[in-house]
Amino acid sequence: MKRSSYDRGRRSFLKGVGAAGLAAMAGPTLAASDEGVEWDQTYDVVIVGSGFSGLAAAIEAKRNGANSVAIIEKMPVFGGNSAINGGLYAAPQTPLQKEEGVTDSPDTMVSDQLKAGRGIADEALLRHVAAHAREGLELCLDVGAKFHPYLQQLGGHSVPRTYQTTVSCGAGITQPLYKECKKLGVILVNRAKLKHFIRASNGQVEGIAIETRYYYDRDVAEGPQKQIRATKGLIMATGGFSQNVRLRMAQDPTLTADVGSTNAAGATGEGLLQMLKLGAIPVHMAHIQSGPWASPDEGGFGYVSNYSIFNFPHSIAIERKSGKRFMNEIADRKTRADAELANRDDQGNPDPALMITSYKHAAKHPNAKKVLKYGVGWKFDSLEELAKNYQIPFKALKAQVDEYNGYVENGKDEQFGKSMTKAKGKYLEPPFMVVRLWPKVHYCQGGVMINQDAQVLDSETGEPIMGLYAAGEVTGGVHGVSRLGSCSIPECIVMGMTASRHIMAKG
Repeated sequence: MKRSSYDRGRRSFLKGVGAAGLAAMAGPTLAASDEGVEWDQTYDVVIVGSGFSGLAAAIEAKRNGANSVAIIEKMPVFGGNSAINGGLYAAPQTPLQKEEGVTDSPDTMVSDQLKAGRGIADEALLRHVAAHAREGLELCLDVGAKFHPYLQQLGGHSVPRTYQTTVSCGAGITQPLYKECKKLGVILVNRAKLKHFIRASNGQVEGIAIETRYYYDRDVAEGPQKQIRATKGLIMATGGFSQNVRLRMAQDPTLTADVGSTNAAGATGEGLLQMLKLGAIPVHMAHIQSGPWASPDEGGFGYVSNYSIFNFPHSIAIERKSGKRFMNEIADRKTRADAELANRDDQGNPDPALMITSYKHAAKHPNAKKVLKYGVGWKFDSLEELAKNYQIPFKALKAQVDEYNGYVENGKDEQFGKSMTKAKGKYLEPPFMVVRLWPKVHYCQGGVMINQDAQVLDSETGEPIMGLYAAGEVTGGVHGVSRLGSCSIPECIVMGMTASRHIMAKG
C-alpha cells in the first residue's frame, strides 16, 4: 500500500486513539535483549538523526573525548528537517544585541516563552536552554555558520533577539555542522532506519537494530539488519511527526491529510514511537503548532514564510472581506494562526488573509525577489489597484492604512497593541507588496519527557532510562501550548550538547 493511502486510511478509528495506543499498535516487542547479540559495529556514542540536535551532539561528544561517534540517518541526505527550517536562532545577551543597544537576559527570554506556553511549559528546561543559548550560537559561528548583520523581533518576543542565517534557512547551520563532524571523524550512515532498541539485562539501553539501504519513498530496506552498540550512550534526535498524518490525527483530528505541512517528508515520528514502546513518558502530544506565516500558494515552507517573518513587524494583515486588520502581526504563533483560520467566506471556505507591506521595506529581505518571481506574492503601484485585485472595500482599506500609519507616527498600536519598535519610520506607502497567509502544520510540541541532562524518563518510575537520551523536537513539554519562533534551534543545539556532555562526564 502506498504511504499516502495508508496515512489517510482508518481515520474514524484513529480519531479516538492516543499516543500510547498508537505505540501499542506499532508492535508487541518493547525491545530486544542483548543476550546473544552479535554486534556489527560498536561506538562510544550513537546518535539517531542528523539535524541540529544530532550534529551538535556529535561534535560535542568528540570535543569531550569520545573516541568513536556515529550518526544514523534514515533519509538519503543528512540535515533532516533542520536543513529546510527558517534558520532563525534566538539568544539573549548577544554581540548583536549589544551593538543595537538591546537590553535582554535569559530571564526575559524565558518570561516571553512562559507567556506563550500558557502555563504548561517546562520552566526548568526553558531556563537551561536560555542560559546556554549564546553558547550554542557560538558553536554555530565557530564551525562557520554565517548570519545577517541585524536582529529580528519575532512574534511573542518582547525584544529583538533573533539571528538568521544569510541563506535564510537551516542549511546555513546544518552544513557547517556536518562539515565539522566529518572533520572530527564522526561516522555518518545514511539510509539506515531504526528498527528497535536493544537492552542489557539490567534494563540499560545498550544499542539499536537498524535496517540498512533503506528507501523512504518505497518504505523498503534492501540491505541486512545490523546491530549497533553504544557503549557510553544513545541519543535520539529524530525530530517531530508532522508528516505522519495518522499520528497527528490521533492527537488532533482536525489535522487531516488535507492540511499542509512545512516539514521534510521524513518527519514521521518512528523514533518517538520506539521510545514510547520502551516506556518513555509522552508529554503534550496534542499540542501541534501551525505556522501563521505560511502561504497557501506554495508547497512546504517555501519562500513566503521567511519573507513574512521578516516583514510582519512593519506590515499589516487584513481580512479580505472587510479590509481591516484582525490581529497583532507579531503575537505568538498560536494566537495568529487561530486568528487566520477564522478568515472564511460566507460558505465557510478558507479566505486567506492578506499581508500588505511597502515594497521598499519588503525588498530588503532576500526572498522578496523569489516571492515575486515564482508568483506567490504580488506588487501593486497603488492602494486602489491592490483593492480592486482582491475585491477589498477600498474606503475601508484606505482608512485602515491611514490609521496604521498614525500608529507608526506615534509609536503605539491602538488596535492590537503590537510593538512598533521595528516599525519606526516604516510607513505603508506605494508601491505595495502583498502575500496571502494560511497556516500550515509546522512543529510538534509533544514528545518524550526528558530532564535537564537530556535523559529520557521512564513512565513507571519517573527515573531516567539508563543509556537513553533525547534532544530537539522528539522531546515534549518544553514549550507548552505555543513555541515562540526562533526558539527551536537553540533548544536543539543546546540539548544536543547537553546530552553529550552528560554522557562523556560519566566516563
